[in-house]
Amino acid sequence: MRRKRNAKIVATLGPASSSETVIRDLFLAGVDVFRLNFSHGTHAEHKERFDTVRRIGREFHRPIGILGDLQGPKLRVGKFAEGAVTLEAGAMFRLDLNSADGDVHRVSLPHPEIFAALVRGASLLLDDGKLALRVEDFGSDFAVTRVVVGGRLSDRKGVNVPGVVLPISSLSEKDRRDLHYALDLGVDWIALSFVQRPEDIAEARTLIGDRALVMTKLEKPAAIDRLDEIVRVSDAVMVARGDLGVEVPPERVPILQRAIVRACRREGKPVVVATQMLESMTVSPVPTRAEASDVASAIFQGADAVMLSAESAAGKYPVEAVTMMDRIIAQVESDPHYRALLEANHEEARSTVADAVCAALRQTAHIVSAKATVTYTSSGASALRAARERPEAPILSLTPSTRTACRLGLVWGVHSVYSTEAPDVTTMTDLACRAALHEDFAAAGDYVVIAAGVPFGHSGTTNLLRIAKVGTNGADDGVPTRK
Repeated sequence: MRRKRNAKIVATLGPASSSETVIRDLFLAGVDVFRLNFSHGTHAEHKERFDTVRRIGREFHRPIGILGDLQGPKLRVGKFAEGAVTLEAGAMFRLDLNSADGDVHRVSLPHPEIFAALVRGASLLLDDGKLALRVEDFGSDFAVTRVVVGGRLSDRKGVNVPGVVLPISSLSEKDRRDLHYALDLGVDWIALSFVQRPEDIAEARTLIGDRALVMTKLEKPAAIDRLDEIVRVSDAVMVARGDLGVEVPPERVPILQRAIVRACRREGKPVVVATQMLESMTVSPVPTRAEASDVASAIFQGADAVMLSAESAAGKYPVEAVTMMDRIIAQVESDPHYRALLEANHEEARSTVADAVCAALRQTAHIVSAKATVTYTSSGASALRAARERPEAPILSLTPSTRTACRLGLVWGVHSVYSTEAPDVTTMTDLACRAALHEDFAAAGDYVVIAAGVPFGHSGTTNLLRIAKVGTNGADDGVPTRK
């Protein structure tokens, strides 16, 4: 089940992809990580899908990552007496805490934290940005606005406040219940929505501990303003282009995507590009040429993974969407310009022993034409550092932790394999060579380059680099012959 590509595929499970047959087909088509979207579905449905993914992982003896994506606070207007109104451009419209049904002149906005953060001239966007209001006056429990962009507004539509940091936690009460449930299930990653500042991630970590890794969804302009800080305290980042595109002009989204990918590559943090990548495939068996180019652009930029949302969760062609994404990635990565762009955007190694070893791993593998770079890791840190270097040879990651193996399913170029503990360097080298043969990375006589940490079993101790020839007697390199 080796993938012949570096970038990974994340697919969302939903009504169109709940059966074991479809989930198995999605995995065989190329999915590396499955996403459970807690904005939709019941806990029982998520458990059934979780159990199915784990069962398929055991069936194929492959670690499969599972991402639990929290909804985040949803700011919405209240209800209208007639279900909907039409707001005309230039008209005045009031938002307040009064729970009475709304009309063409006013509606409830049951979020006092929004009124507390307003300033005159601030923009309010309604219904995913379809309508726009400008604040003319406000108080602690109301805002008088002028309609800038009008249209039909119905019950419970969402509200966005671009350019304003709201005094609100990124975890609603629903999120806390969902988080507890997801952690009890055993998800590998937790995706946080509505992150505005690094403190939001720290709040989540106090609840998550070491039970899962934290993926920050960048969808608020306030978070972009503190991008480097947020990337540093995250385990991974998602470019959530749907929500981000509501609060910033559409023409800025590609620029921000590139900046986020660069920031993540600089820090060695996995980055996922998401939302509407193959949107037309929710109803069509083939994508538009623009969508294919969109996926390709993310791969050329060096993203770790690209994600399918409605395409795999609710579309008519979930397996075809994954197959198409797999084909696009493979085509891009076979283009000579792909490697040239990775090299052009390569970041210098940090002045640490671990980064020096992984930089040498990349260079050494190139010089000796190694068929694989091998990391032996307990926590996954060595594999992440190796991936930051974007080596030419694929990264075969050996780990004695099934949890780490599943988590690494998100990381660029990493093929993770469960391995027994290695008490010494000779055993570790033998395990690496055996894995390279078994997983079809190398044949007898090929070189592999290995990075690990001594003493074994201690996280963050990457300090060893070793070259081994697969299948030799080990007279020069100490690698036993594979029996």
